[in-house]
Amino acid sequence: MADREDSVAIPEFSFLLQMDPYLKPYEKDFKRRYELLQKQLVRLEETEGGFDQFTSSYKNFGVHRQPDNSLLFLEWAPAAEALFLTGDFNDWEKFSYPYTKKEFGKWELILPAKHDGTPAVGHNTRLKVVVHTKEGGRLYRISPWAKYVNREEKSIVYDWVHWDPPQPYTQIHPRPKKPTSLRIYEAHVGIASPEGKVASYTNFTTNVLPRIKDLGYNCIQLMAIMEHAYYASFGYQVTSFFAASSRYGTPEELKRMIDAAHSMGIVVLLDVVHSHASKNTEDGLNCFDGSDSCFFHSPPRGEHKLWGSRLFNYSSWEVQRFLLSNLRWWMEEYCFDGFRFDGITSMLYHHHGIGTGFSGDYSEYFGLQVDEDSLVYLMLANHILHTLYPDCITVAEDVSGMPALCRGVEEGGLGFDYRLAMAIPDKWIQILKESKDEDWDMGDIVHTLTNRRYGEKCIAYAESHDQALVGDKSLAFWLMDKEMYTNMSSLIPMTAVIDRGMQLHKMIRLLTHALGGEGYLNFIGNEFGHPEWLDFPREGNNQSYHYARRQFNLLETDHLRYHQLYAFDRDMNRTEDQYGWLAAQPGFVSAKHGEDKVIVFDRGHVVFIFNFHPSKSFQDYRVAVEAPGRYKIKLDSDQDQYGGHGRLDHNTEFYTEPQPFNGRPNSMQPGSACRDVVDDIFLRSTS
Repeated sequence: MADREDSVAIPEFSFLLQMDPYLKPYEKDFKRRYELLQKQLVRLEETEGGFDQFTSSYKNFGVHRQPDNSLLFLEWAPAAEALFLTGDFNDWEKFSYPYTKKEFGKWELILPAKHDGTPAVGHNTRLKVVVHTKEGGRLYRISPWAKYVNREEKSIVYDWVHWDPPQPYTQIHPRPKKPTSLRIYEAHVGIASPEGKVASYTNFTTNVLPRIKDLGYNCIQLMAIMEHAYYASFGYQVTSFFAASSRYGTPEELKRMIDAAHSMGIVVLLDVVHSHASKNTEDGLNCFDGSDSCFFHSPPRGEHKLWGSRLFNYSSWEVQRFLLSNLRWWMEEYCFDGFRFDGITSMLYHHHGIGTGFSGDYSEYFGLQVDEDSLVYLMLANHILHTLYPDCITVAEDVSGMPALCRGVEEGGLGFDYRLAMAIPDKWIQILKESKDEDWDMGDIVHTLTNRRYGEKCIAYAESHDQALVGDKSLAFWLMDKEMYTNMSSLIPMTAVIDRGMQLHKMIRLLTHALGGEGYLNFIGNEFGHPEWLDFPREGNNQSYHYARRQFNLLETDHLRYHQLYAFDRDMNRTEDQYGWLAAQPGFVSAKHGEDKVIVFDRGHVVFIFNFHPSKSFQDYRVAVEAPGRYKIKLDSDQDQYGGHGRLDHNTEFYTEPQPFNGRPNSMQPGSACRDVVDDIFLRSTS
């Protein structure tokens, strides 16, 4: 029998230590986490026949039509005294269909087919679970496994709707291969239209997918798909985890939308919320069986003070079944290609990140403040997803910077593919709020863009939905503010504010794209400088949809300059697709000149030159280059079609000299290439 030390050996832990020797003092923590994961995998094998069976529990729980058209209902409600099924099918008679109590808190009901052989509950029938509590209470609940819920127009509460269409949609197109360079279009179906209403899956398929394809994004990150009763929660207060939001259409229409994206070679990620759940009881998970726990920790541990929501008990066998099966459900039923996990910081620490500033000291990531139940759950989720779906993509939203978050489970990591580089948008907003662009610190900007853990991939972004929300402003609005309402027409002379704002908008995005990570993200509409913030209908704005829409109509108005920003975003992505800098090693910054406001770096055999100076131009500016040869301009934000002034000659070629400069063996002097007031160019070696 192997000794304890051998039993917890992490197969490839040495690779992690090679990359970061400072993790050595925390080897016991890594081993303990890995041992907990392995113990769970062994238990799954012994009691459930393995994780494949366990995570396919969505095939058993909830309601399922059997081959003889009988219906099998199965729920987990450990604290309940009795369960009954009611609905349209029995005129809402409360007690005519009792569930039978099984072991481990499970309840089962079998409804035989009707005399004509059809199911006792038909497609689109409204249902409720009636829960009798031990205290004598009677509760009306939605099955936690409900595949579809909606609400009648005047109702506040959602209903469970039996979804069993006679002709379910079958995906035609295979999943695209995992992109080597991930260019993400973060999108929200409901706001994806200029009209003041909730837009549909069908609208997205018809009108938005072709734009995303044209823009050169190869991945869509869909927000607010998991059903949420409160629209203004942006989808982050989930009430039904297995139900695709009915406010945009039917499950079949979502399947068709994802299939259409796949036909364009675009992968689709679901913004999954397993960090917490809505406090709603009648149409949420909260108090499902009448207790204050069930899926959650009992208060106070089971409540998130800032979010006003419930926190899962990740150590519970049935909670793991529920959440892991939830991931499988979205992958299998809808053919999503992966997940962006929301609120990871809240999950990883008992303090949930509340009132805690992370300094980067390694002691912050280990010890008693870490919630190892949820940490091991995330390791388990990533291990299962990447084992069953090798091309699956998982992205972590973590502000803490936990080491090994994006290293493989076999190394002792949590197994995510990417983390969001959340410091980058914060830095752009900070400098736009606090300083004039002539005072920007090039070194500070470069530090933020390059300050990431070696060997852990990041998704860089200048702004996401967080920066677009009411209370903040998009980058375009910070740069141009109210002039966007009056001076974006090309029929009038370009004002200084619009000129400078448009140039900086392009430069900020390209600099972030090229230097900030191994993937790039843009929020829907921001690619063309959407002029307004985002605010969902709520009491505070008289339920208005005015700001809960994306004004794509601005792109159709030829004389407005929005289409010039759109064109630059498109060509930025297409050029990356050609040269692949996101998949290359991090950029080598050879210049970050504070006085000149110039940043120069090379990445993936491409040289990037940015001149952020508001008034100064340069001639014969020496630039460090790694590869010798002949260079040409490949992308230039000063071109006319991007709202620039067309001051560069694209027929000019530049030759390197074997003159070492700024840490590179070669250099060149682009001459007129740096003469315009604001420009960013990059050049590709052609020999």
